[in-house]
Amino acid sequence: MFTGLVESTGRVLSLEARGDQACLRIDIPFASELTLGESVAINGCCLTVVESSESEASFDVLTQTLKVTSLGDLAAGHRVNLERALRAGDRLGGHFVQGHIDDIGIIETLEPRGQDHLLEIRLPDAIAELCIDKGSLAIDGISLTIAELEGSLARFWIIPHTMERTNLSGRAAGQRVNLEADVLAKHVAKLLRR
Repeated sequence: MFTGLVESTGRVLSLEARGDQACLRIDIPFASELTLGESVAINGCCLTVVESSESEASFDVLTQTLKVTSLGDLAAGHRVNLERALRAGDRLGGHFVQGHIDDIGIIETLEPRGQDHLLEIRLPDAIAELCIDKGSLAIDGISLTIAELEGSLARFWIIPHTMERTNLSGRAAGQRVNLEADVLAKHVAKLLRR
């Protein structure tokens, strides 16, 4: 379980194919604090630490994960969002994020507007159905509030702190992002279908 409040960013060292799977190595500021088997959300995707050192950690990335997330787009030098799993007693400042990516969205717009930035994401229809104005959506693991929802286009206003502390500062229109809809919305949708 995560909060969607990005703890820090890291740099991809490599994404090495291993058959249908891959091994993702990342330079992580808190690598020396990690233990084998620990969960870390990388661009919102919960992965397990399989190796770590003072400055880097490695994660196995399954075939299914490569198919349903944008992690396969990563290359050496890419900046990624990082968040360690929530500990009992921690403050929950974002929203409940599981680290289970529901689908991929496309950045339509990312541009400065005054001191802030406008971010527009094109959502798959199934995700748009789970979203509401002023509701939460995790974009690459960042807990964001939907300012406006027009069909399948979600609009967000990004404050300077979020731009500086996440991978959004290096993103551009046309790029794919990981999406995780609010878990409460998913449960309500399932109950209503019954």
